[in-house]
Amino acid sequence: MDETKLRDDICRFGKSMFDRGLTMGSTGNISVRLDDGWLVTPTNASLGNLEPDRLSKLDINGQLVSGDKPTKEVPLHTAMYDTVKNSGAVVHLHSTHSVAISMLPGTNPQDALPPLTAYYVMRVGRTALIPYHRPGDPVIGDAIRGLAGKYTSVLLANHGPVMAGKSLEAAVYATEELEETSKLHLLTLGLNPRVLTDDQISALTKI
Repeated sequence: MDETKLRDDICRFGKSMFDRGLTMGSTGNISVRLDDGWLVTPTNASLGNLEPDRLSKLDINGQLVSGDKPTKEVPLHTAMYDTVKNSGAVVHLHSTHSVAISMLPGTNPQDALPPLTAYYVMRVGRTALIPYHRPGDPVIGDAIRGLAGKYTSVLLANHGPVMAGKSLEAAVYATEELEETSKLHLLTLGLNPRVLTDDQISALTKI
């Protein structure tokens, strides 16, 4: 895809997510794969106020080519690209309900959310939870690599979700679905909600 359009799309989706409260202040970051590297949002930048020309462009070795200094979370983005097949974009937010799920003591590290809706199954699949590390710690990348590409959706404990998608649009929509499913899960905790059966999940996976 044309780099100019990708730059515009990053800014457009970033503002949309910021305006709807999916991330706040200067939290969250977005990256998109290019033929010769990546575009990524700068450090200390608000997703609600991005400028296309100031986005960080990195080469295939992760070195800054142009634009502002990149987010300190580059290692987690790189880890997703290195391990998740056909990933074209990565979105990392600090969305409230997803972060809340990451802090609950009973959250399953291999399957952080139950299959509450068809769209969660189709757009997200399953979500892994990895232990807390400080933001920007390269160890986060190592933890993601330890998942061996089995998950496109990862929750960082006490931090937020990381989502890989074939396109920026797909990654954004999946991140939104994860947040809504997290909200539903919190609303129904202790109420024994009906979840999708294995047969229902299998049918969705096939299509």
